[in-house]
Amino acid sequence: MNINLLIQLLIVLEESPNSRAVVTELERVIDDSGFEYYGLLRHLPQNPVQRNPEPRAAALADRWPEQWPQIYSAKKYVMIDPMVRYLAHAQRPFRWRESLAAFGKDAQRRRMEQMMVDAFGHGLEDGYIFPVHGRNGILGSLSLAGKPVELSPVEIALFEAVARKSFWRLLELKDEAQALESVLPADTPLTRREMEILHYLAEGMTSMEIGKVLKISNHTVDWYMNGLQNKLKAKNRQQAVALAFRHRLIS
Repeated sequence: MNINLLIQLLIVLEESPNSRAVVTELERVIDDSGFEYYGLLRHLPQNPVQRNPEPRAAALADRWPEQWPQIYSAKKYVMIDPMVRYLAHAQRPFRWRESLAAFGKDAQRRRMEQMMVDAFGHGLEDGYIFPVHGRNGILGSLSLAGKPVELSPVEIALFEAVARKSFWRLLELKDEAQALESVLPADTPLTRREMEILHYLAEGMTSMEIGKVLKISNHTVDWYMNGLQNKLKAKNRQQAVALAFRHRLIS
């Protein structure tokens, strides 16, 4: 693979005028690099009060074998996918086989192996994953897959840069980058009671319902909520909850 293509892509992505141009240029270099499939994902924070433990991610751009996404979902592979589990703690890019090797004694090892066999049968024989990190952990990732491709350390480093640039450029073009980069001021920590109320608000409870659970009046709940909105610089309760998730206060 021509390293110059990756370097040139980093420049082109910065100058791409719209999302379609970003995806077109990214796919061109992925194809030239020998990969048939890919996925550029934005990882979404989890709500701890939700009973559904499935990891959540949204595709910014992707291309997978026909029927594979449906099979992956139907068989609930996301619950045992070694790449997904490994990615949660990975600080650097890794190859698929590295993640499988890390769970050699895991109780779900046989299901993991079955998933890999299933993926192989759909043309996903090998792949790499490049994490995109932010201040509070993983924000997204770029997966490259298909036939086995041997990337050099320099190529891996450049693809890691491409993953970050593609991720942030697409968010910039969607006007979502600034909100994701924003941080809660360090001098405005939330109290235990405020955190409790945020959790219940995230479940969709009203002030009266929260008051009954916490054994305080709904007026007291409203008083706490006003303080929360001021601390989070939120216009309303819905935005306060959204900002709390974004800052991982309730993630």
